[in-house]
Amino acid sequence: MLHESVFRSVDLPVDARFEAWAELLRQTHAPMGLVPLPQSRPGPADDYYAHQRLIPLGDVTIWPATFDPIVFRRTPKMIRQSDPETFHLSLLLQGEGAATWGRQQVAYEAQDFHVNCTSMAYEILTGTDPVTTVGLEIPRSLVALPARRADQVIGSRLSGREGVGALLAQFLMQLAADTAPYRPADAPRLGTVVADLITALFAHAADTEPRLTPEAHGRTLLLNIKAFIRRHLGDPDLTPTAIADVHHISRSYLHRLFQTEGLTVAAYVRDQRLRNAHRDLTDPDPVLRATPIHAIGARWGFPRAAEFSRAFRAAYGMPPGELRRTVDALPSESGPSANDSGRNSAHPGDRRRGGRPSGSPGSGQDTSGGALGRSGRSSATAAPRGAASGYAS
Repeated sequence: MLHESVFRSVDLPVDARFEAWAELLRQTHAPMGLVPLPQSRPGPADDYYAHQRLIPLGDVTIWPATFDPIVFRRTPKMIRQSDPETFHLSLLLQGEGAATWGRQQVAYEAQDFHVNCTSMAYEILTGTDPVTTVGLEIPRSLVALPARRADQVIGSRLSGREGVGALLAQFLMQLAADTAPYRPADAPRLGTVVADLITALFAHAADTEPRLTPEAHGRTLLLNIKAFIRRHLGDPDLTPTAIADVHHISRSYLHRLFQTEGLTVAAYVRDQRLRNAHRDLTDPDPVLRATPIHAIGARWGFPRAAEFSRAFRAAYGMPPGELRRTVDALPSESGPSANDSGRNSAHPGDRRRGGRPSGSPGSGQDTSGGALGRSGRSSATAAPRGAASGYAS
């Protein structure tokens, strides 16, 4: 069996999970800033799920991983401080993502390869649901192409469904699924195979030079806008005009972007605010239990208690106070949560982990875990009635 190390956030206290995983990523990739994004799943706001395996193949490293929504940033200052001069590839298996290099933006879907390098500044963000990938780090010196030609691939959306991309994707998925048939002495040779496949993939991509279509640009921009909205839900002035101004687009274009997914801007903002308020109201954390209902509403962008109560009742069929009383009346549970116990055996390729949503919010599939989320108890559903889906399925 190949040597590998495993990181499981559920093995750590809730308040230490994110930073421990962030530090691991800084070591396996390069110094970068990481910011957790609000999540569609129920549970404490400061909880973070990450499961990562680190498999060294000589000078090449692969790391299958599943993790909650996040933003990765690498700045010019970080590059000046430390540049290991490596390429990073991620084969996206589940979830969505988008990356930005200066003015260039690319959106990624399942079975796409994302490519960046430690010598360039970037920002990468994911969608609202957990992401499953097979990450790969390879020194630039092992890619047998002139540097200028290899760099042309950065920012491209490379397919893992056909051609050389499919060969590399299948190799990585097979290796990530089962390392038992291999001996430690096989690791450097497997790393050489990976390097050759990456060189072939880069050469093919550099020769074709695909251009980003207007549709792909729109999808990428919409992902960025949704991430911005989720980061600023507490701002009562989060209006379509303000959102459009921040992204340097017209308000009419902003509305057209959301219309491509059958959404309106206002409905998306309202649904995200209500989901987060619902999560806080049903969370067993003593601090949140003691927080006044009007303060929870204000925290998520409803500064007026009456407005919050009306919106909440319209979405969930009961006012927030009634939901909290219903939760308080239920018996408490002791011991590890069902969510954590179900995730201890999670595999990065799993489509569903215990207590985690496997579909998109509002998609018609029960992704909420019930009104009480992590406790496994249920009453009202966590998604607002008639809620718009965060992403098109």
